[in-house]
Amino acid sequence: MKDLMGLMKQAKEMQAKMETAQAQVADLVAQGRSGGGLVTVTLAGEGNMKALKIDPSLLSSEEAEIVEDLIIAAYQDAKVKLDMAKAEAMKSAMGDIQLPPGMKMPF
Repeated sequence: MKDLMGLMKQAKEMQAKMETAQAQVADLVAQGRSGGGLVTVTLAGEGNMKALKIDPSLLSSEEAEIVEDLIIAAYQDAKVKLDMAKAEAMKSAMGDIQLPPGMKMPF
């Protein structure tokens, strides 16, 4: 019975850590850049775009396709950085607990 109580205590602690980690992930912000900084995309923790900055030198009609490609590249850069920050936040919350491959938290 002691083992069961200890296990339940660990589960509650783990749940609290996961809630803290999820709150931290929600507060994360990542910036992606492309074109040598001519395009900057800012993403929030859930992957929603918060900001987009385009250098005025790119805003001529001949450059539209290039600007579109740079926006996509900047978004992808920010998404990769955001995913890495999320993984690090969740890893610190999980501690030494190893989940089976393919299993994600929260369940």
